[in-house]
Amino acid sequence: MKTGAEMLRKGLLILLVTVPLASQASVVDEQLAGYRSNGAGPFNVQKGEQLWQQEVVNAKDGRARSCTTCHGNDLRSMGKHIKTGKAIEPLSPAVNAERLSSAKKIRKWFKRNCKWTWGRECTPQEKGDLLSFMRNQ
Repeated sequence: MKTGAEMLRKGLLILLVTVPLASQASVVDEQLAGYRSNGAGPFNVQKGEQLWQQEVVNAKDGRARSCTTCHGNDLRSMGKHIKTGKAIEPLSPAVNAERLSSAKKIRKWFKRNCKWTWGRECTPQEKGDLLSFMRNQ
């Protein structure tokens, strides 16, 4: 039989684990709702994975780029920026609680990375598909 202190510790541990996940879910859901209000949807995890791996030849340097160029195929693993060599923390919210927890960061990184990778901003549909894919990793 567990003591009151043991039960309290277990309850606090559960709370510490579930609150960040709930926060991520609400931020992602809010972003997806915003994309829907711009005419996008329904969102598709498999389409997001295809977009993740889609290569585009960069007009400036003639090299093919995709999201995997820096982040890799496994979002649970570290990535490495191809240009700077800087380490990139895993994108999977399952292993990195910071990921997908800030709407501001989601907007910032989509804008920056879509332009760098594809030479343009992503559409709301692409963002929704990619975000759905990332959330499920």
